[in-house]
Parts: sequence; C-alpha cells; structure tokens
Amino acid sequence: MTVEKSGEKFSGYNKPKRTPKHPKKSHAVLAKEGDKIRLIRFGQQGVRGTGKNPTSAKDKARKKSYYARHNAQGKPTS
Repeated sequence: MTVEKSGEKFSGYNKPKRTPKHPKKSHAVLAKEGDKIRLIRFGQQGVRGTGKNPTSAKDKARKKSYYARHNAQGKPTS
C-alpha cells in the first residue's frame, strides 16, 4: 500500500522514512489516528549517533551522564 501526501510517497501509515533531501529534518512519518492523518517531520539532518558503541571520550561521557540522569538500569561499564 503506497500513500502520497504533500508530494511524498510513504509505504503506509505510521511507518517512518528517511528524508535526505529535506533541508532541516531527517525523517518523516505519515501518522494516522482514527480519521486524522498528519505528516510529522523529526530529527536533525546530518546527525550521526554512536548508539551502544561510543568510541570517543566525549561520547562515553555523554552516555555516562545520560544513565546517571535517568537512573537507568543497564549502567555502562567504565
């Protein structure tokens, strides 16, 4: 099922897709709740996250701060 909204094609409702040609936002999703359909853009263009494998000291410190701030269960080792 292909859905088109504002000149963009989506593979379906509530399925995010990358938008590399958009000037500011990196992803878009065509959200549907009941009869309401909305185009939602999110994410900063060009940002690369480290995920679960931080390599630089700055990324490791960022992850450590996140876990401390949110009192997360799976605390990083270091």
